[in-house]
Amino acid sequence: MSKMSELSFAVTELKRCGEALIGISESLADLFSGNDDAQIVDQPKAEVSAPVKNPIALETVRAVLAEKSRAGHTAKVRELLEKHGAAKLSEIDPSEYPSLLAEAEVLGNG
Repeated sequence: MSKMSELSFAVTELKRCGEALIGISESLADLFSGNDDAQIVDQPKAEVSAPVKNPIALETVRAVLAEKSRAGHTAKVRELLEKHGAAKLSEIDPSEYPSLLAEAEVLGNG
């Protein structure tokens, strides 16, 4: 995934989080304003749903692993793949991506 698409994804997530916070703040303001009955009649309460967790894309994981490999951690990248039950990234279950990515990001940091 290119830096621009990663940035675009981050901006989209930041915007979604901001909108959720605005909705929560409006709900709290209505709750503590003492005008609950008037607000219910005039304006329906905004639904605050649980945040939808976007899955991590294969390309994102591949980019991080490639970067770590280029930085001289190829053997450790292979060990991580084997730890998650595969010889190649494409064989790994997408549900493993978050933990694989977290483990890969710390390679070479200590």
